[in-house]
Amino acid sequence: MVAPGSRVLDIGCGDGALLASLAAEKGVDGRGMELSQAGVNACVRSGLSVIQGDADNDLATYPADAFDYAILSQTLQATRQPRQVLERLTRIGRRAIVSVPNFGYWRVRLGLLVTGRMPSSSLLAHSWYDTPNIHLCTIRDFLALAADLGLVVEQAQMLDRIGQPWRCRADGAAANWLAEQGVFLLRRAE
Repeated sequence: MVAPGSRVLDIGCGDGALLASLAAEKGVDGRGMELSQAGVNACVRSGLSVIQGDADNDLATYPADAFDYAILSQTLQATRQPRQVLERLTRIGRRAIVSVPNFGYWRVRLGLLVTGRMPSSSLLAHSWYDTPNIHLCTIRDFLALAADLGLVVEQAQMLDRIGQPWRCRADGAAANWLAEQGVFLLRRAE
């Protein structure tokens, strides 16, 4: 979803694996923002340009259209103000790429139904009491928020448990049941 040679900001970049991959494979001018000091240290050791920052607070300081792409991978559900973060993300990037775990995924639903306890999966590996995920959503919930914000979904890719694409439309019922995560390319409506 990222065009070669683009200017990219990866928010919640962790150890910088995505930034490094984009730089090597697509020649992007990449920057990162990471909350954890350990993540920032790992990125700097790898030669990446990363600052320590918090998506809930620090995105407000970036100017509009400062990047071609602003990426938020598996982070939106861990923010305190997801709506505000998404608004800021699509302001500072001409396009935004957002991936979210799907809490409507059938294994999550079945786990809750069968055990009566909060389910876990490869993307939801924490116990309910120590999870960073504070705003749980489904694919449908995310699409509704994007629509409320007037965002255009240019592309959507539903992924299975091992990160392989599902051939289903993001707005179809199958996506909400079968996809463990969704990846969306967004832009502001003109």
